[in-house]
Amino acid sequence: MAKWKLVLLPGLLKLGFWGVGAAALLDSSSIPIPMDLLLAGYVWADKGHFWLYCLMASAGSAIGGLVPYGLGRAGGELFLLKRINRERFERMRDRFERQEFLAVMIPSMLPPPTPWKVFVFGAGVFEMAIVPFMLAVVCGRMIRWLVLSLLVLKLGPGAVDLVAHHAMKAMLIVIGLAVVGFGLWWIRKRRARGAENSAP
Repeated sequence: MAKWKLVLLPGLLKLGFWGVGAAALLDSSSIPIPMDLLLAGYVWADKGHFWLYCLMASAGSAIGGLVPYGLGRAGGELFLLKRINRERFERMRDRFERQEFLAVMIPSMLPPPTPWKVFVFGAGVFEMAIVPFMLAVVCGRMIRWLVLSLLVLKLGPGAVDLVAHHAMKAMLIVIGLAVVGFGLWWIRKRRARGAENSAP
């Protein structure tokens, strides 16, 4: 794996934003690549196009994520049922289906060591539709890498270390905000349903 990286990364670096997209695709599908560090270098070298690097990396990540997603969809149910009983599996499916977009988007926002591929595998197991799946990955990755890019533009490439050292705090803050946001949305939805039911 290390040898492959030594061969691949120098070649990808010459491809500009296409290289970022290809690196993100490889990182999500098979070969782990330090995407934050790679993206930070591109953004620092070409500050005016930081949004393009974020977009290409997000798209590449969504496309590459189809590999673990496809594995989950092809045989992940049997894999899980060997480890948990059917009742627990159905409970997990129900929870995922109620919040499937957030269940993929939130892990996509978070830096390592978030086990992102586990959630992507789960999206395949529980048969999340491909288009919402890819949108959730793109949205989450765009948020993550836009925040990183803005920090790099303000603080320099050292912002990657800052994010890495505070990854757990960032994870907890993002999860907290997402839970609050979902709670507000759910309350609003229930009130809207109540108003519809009480209307003559």
